[in-house]
Amino acid sequence: MRDVRALALSIPNQENRAARALLVTLMAGILMLAQAVSAWARPDSFADLADKISPSVVNITTTTVVAAGAGPNPIVPEGSPFEDFFKEFQDRNRGGGDRPRKASALGSGFVISEDGYIVTNNHVIENADEIVIEFFSGEELPAKLIGRDVNTDIALLKVEAGKPLPYVNFGNSDTMRVGDWVVAMGNPLGQGFSVSAGIVSARNRALSGSYDDYIQTDAAINRGNSGGPLFNLDGDVIGVNTAILSPNGGSIGIGFSMASNVVSKVVDQLKQYGETRRGWLGVRIQDVTDDLAESLGLEKTAGALVTDVPDGPAKDGGILQGDVILSFEGTEVADTRGLVRMVGNADVGAAVRMVVFREGKTQTLKVTLGRREDAEKSDAGNGEPMEEAAPEKADLLGMSLSVLSEALREELKLAPDAEGLVVTAVDETSVAYEKGMRAGDLVAEAGQQAVATPADLEAQIGQAKDSGRKSLLLLVRRAGEPRFVALPLE
Repeated sequence: MRDVRALALSIPNQENRAARALLVTLMAGILMLAQAVSAWARPDSFADLADKISPSVVNITTTTVVAAGAGPNPIVPEGSPFEDFFKEFQDRNRGGGDRPRKASALGSGFVISEDGYIVTNNHVIENADEIVIEFFSGEELPAKLIGRDVNTDIALLKVEAGKPLPYVNFGNSDTMRVGDWVVAMGNPLGQGFSVSAGIVSARNRALSGSYDDYIQTDAAINRGNSGGPLFNLDGDVIGVNTAILSPNGGSIGIGFSMASNVVSKVVDQLKQYGETRRGWLGVRIQDVTDDLAESLGLEKTAGALVTDVPDGPAKDGGILQGDVILSFEGTEVADTRGLVRMVGNADVGAAVRMVVFREGKTQTLKVTLGRREDAEKSDAGNGEPMEEAAPEKADLLGMSLSVLSEALREELKLAPDAEGLVVTAVDETSVAYEKGMRAGDLVAEAGQQAVATPADLEAQIGQAKDSGRKSLLLLVRRAGEPRFVALPLE
């Protein structure tokens, strides 16, 4: 803009101010239009980028010894005229005996340091007896496994090349936006080095794991691309190609790459320890729904509701069943998935501050995290059987409820220390049924107070109504697993 104004001011005839002003406006508009076109234009070519990053991408071949008799066999009905034919065919292929055989698999990876560290997917090298790395130049080297993480499907390998290797760096996956250009490289369908381009089509996808943070892309990803890198246009790795969504096993434009900000932390731990070391809080949690938020008195539907606190860091730090964890180290907790990721990314042994909502008020707790990998499930308690009580029944909130007797305890195979009301039937037209309540469930608490008789539950219903609540929070156990359910009071 300064150059435009300078050019306009150099025009002769200083009295013609209107002409100068018009020229400034026109040239400024042209400049802005050119910048907009440049920003939205499709790259002319990805060739320079491919030349730059190709030497760091590798093909991976694994060999596994398969036990004799393993693998698919033709299904031939006993007594079929083909039975002898297939038996003779199998014996001939086995050389007259059952012998182990070798099976091979292909995948991709990329070099992250000049001394030979290579990242790939765990499923590419899982159970492999031999791992061979083929570089872009055609050179092949054996690799050893440094460490792997099943939760994020990431593995770290190492080769001894005897020379510095070309490598790539991790980028910041959090800066990627839907619509940004990306380039995938790898070994699709065993065809060797291949490049495909596309855009980020979605962010923060979760497939099956607790720590999932996938970038979804329409860049062509096929079998054999697993473990290969997903690059931004700066040549930085912003994802590891891991999975595809396809009805036929081929690319249909929906591929998933584990975000680099997840991968880089895993890789650092694998390089340092040979294993992952994730933080562990030691609670069972569930998402806060609208009705749960209302019944608890929360201003908004967010956080992670604690359903159980076994022995561990959370219990030692003062977290109680029924607490809603609202923030972790100053970061708001949106849901259970967010909390799991934040805790997992925290350092083992770190003292973290957490804000919880309890009985209508917030309070800050300090918890020293343990290590998730070392966490052990606590054994169920072994208490003495309670004295048999006379059954009491009532129909409340769309459910038929009974006092927990020893007969019901034995029938439902409940722990000796289990307490509460047993659901013996649920009206299938009720909200309770819609919320998942079923016969055999044990209602342990109502309004965050223990209940043992129908009178206890009725008292909590009355108290909730007197307080202006529209729903009542129940703690329900099924097969020992706890969860909270909010049922309307109308």
